[in-house]
Amino acid sequence: MEERRKFPRIDKVLPLKLSESEFDILTETKNISASGAYCAVNKPLEIMTKLSIVLLIPFKKNNGKVIKKVNCGGVVVRNESAQDNGKYPYRVGIYFNDINDHDRKLLRSYIKPFLRKNN
Repeated sequence: MEERRKFPRIDKVLPLKLSESEFDILTETKNISASGAYCAVNKPLEIMTKLSIVLLIPFKKNNGKVIKKVNCGGVVVRNESAQDNGKYPYRVGIYFNDINDHDRKLLRSYIKPFLRKNN
């Protein structure tokens, strides 16, 4: 089957906050690309729910680490129940429908080194 995604996806855990007028959810990604994320949530979210997203991305700098913040808008494009019934029993796929070029480049620069390791 041919890959349909425009941007490659990697399995990485990154903290993120999903917000809508009725709620805030603090969670983390299961996987991430420059165009979206897949994550666990504590409540079911309807397809096409619009979200405000804050994503924290770690970068190595000199001998330390710096955290860059990405603020963008997203929409739920996939939702499902997980087999485990823990604190986050739902999984959602989110498409970043409102992300500026600078933040998309930050995501791509974070993802790119991991792609080289997998080849």
